[in-house]
Amino acid sequence: MNSKIITGLAILCFLAFGCNEPDDGSHADPITLSEKIHGDWSLMNLKMVDEYAKANDIEPFEQNISTLFHYEDFKIRFSVNEKMVATTYEVMGDVPALFMPNGYWALSSDFQQTNGQPATIYLYSDAEKTLQTGELKLTSVPGSNGEMEIQLTKSSGGAAFVSYVFKLNAI
Repeated sequence: MNSKIITGLAILCFLAFGCNEPDDGSHADPITLSEKIHGDWSLMNLKMVDEYAKANDIEPFEQNISTLFHYEDFKIRFSVNEKMVATTYEVMGDVPALFMPNGYWALSSDFQQTNGQPATIYLYSDAEKTLQTGELKLTSVPGSNGEMEIQLTKSSGGAAFVSYVFKLNAI
């Protein structure tokens, strides 16, 4: 090929592609799970699941207890600081305590798990987050629908015997 043609093609390519700087907008930090969870949540549904019956395929193994024991009054607040880091939580309503009604919380991961496993919300009695009082599994992450699902599992001797599945909506 002629060197003038090659030079001309190189200049044409440079002019067509070399002067364009992509504008990807300004940088924004990714949205963390703490950001999605923080705020006030009210109960839509509460199921009690008999884990032994479920494991052994014995019906019925779950029961809706939303309207029992005043659980329709259940609300929970997850608070964060100005950097969207988990701080305190508080259960509101005249309901039997399935876990400590107030304290501090932290997440096992800042983002959704890529392996399909739910993130864990760790509950603590102290601000230093050294005295753990419980764990909630984040089985459904809040999205555009403003709903979230958390699961509390009770066990004895390492074997789960009952779990409570809270379906919540943002207030």
